[in-house]
Amino acid sequence: MMNLKNLLIAGVAGLTMAGSVSSVFAADIVDIPEPIIPEVVVPPAPVGGWYLRGDIGYAGAKFKGANYATIDKGCGSTCSGTSFGENSLDGKLKGSFLLGGGVGYQVTDYFRTDLTVDYLTRAKFSGSTSGVCTANNAYADCVSNDTAKMSALSILANAYIDLGNFNGFTPYVGAGIGGTRIKWGDLTNTIDPGFDQSGSTVHSGSASWRFTWALMAGLSYDLTQSLKLDAGYRFRRIEGGEMFGATKDIGRGFDRSFDIHDVRVGLRYQFGGYSRPVAYNDVTTPVYK
Repeated sequence: MMNLKNLLIAGVAGLTMAGSVSSVFAADIVDIPEPIIPEVVVPPAPVGGWYLRGDIGYAGAKFKGANYATIDKGCGSTCSGTSFGENSLDGKLKGSFLLGGGVGYQVTDYFRTDLTVDYLTRAKFSGSTSGVCTANNAYADCVSNDTAKMSALSILANAYIDLGNFNGFTPYVGAGIGGTRIKWGDLTNTIDPGFDQSGSTVHSGSASWRFTWALMAGLSYDLTQSLKLDAGYRFRRIEGGEMFGATKDIGRGFDRSFDIHDVRVGLRYQFGGYSRPVAYNDVTTPVYK
């Protein structure tokens, strides 16, 4: 009987222990903590970077006329004395080529600045003047034909707003201020035969720096991470200044101003391969605690 009793006690104890172990395992399964996933950190995109640019283009300039002083020193029995007046010169400038370059800095994804130097090759000028000449000791209306050449060197500080990158294309707008050195070649003034002033007179050309402002709009395309193709339009307003020097019969001439329309294409190379932020996928294995 004792053996049977002992066996029963041992059996009950064994079942109790088995139940406890089973509960422990069950508790362990239920209490497994959820995995802790580290916060995804997006590495900062590079912001800012120096760049170089080079451009070629074609420019059309609108000449707004010129004024010059007239000097009459007497013309015989029908007129005498010295008088001073003013006349105007009208004409057109032909288009010419544009070469330029500069250095700039990309401040943010949407803002950049640069300093540019542009040279406008010599543009041919042709014009005419209507005035009063003398013939047979009397005044008479006359017309002169005028020819010259003009070149320009502009230095501008510019700022641009990039309007976003769309599959590699970035439209932009900008503005600039600076100065332009206008250089006029000698002006040849030719009056038809029949007047005391008939023939050709050469007026020495003048050179001067003028205040200039500009407005730009264009589109760039990412050829590589560092190289962009840039095409755009620029409007420049160049203030007036001295055009030619005086002679014994004509005073100095002053052009009124220029409007220049530039169409440019060029390349921009950015040091360091500036790029916009891209999605960053973290593949770190989850950590269990």
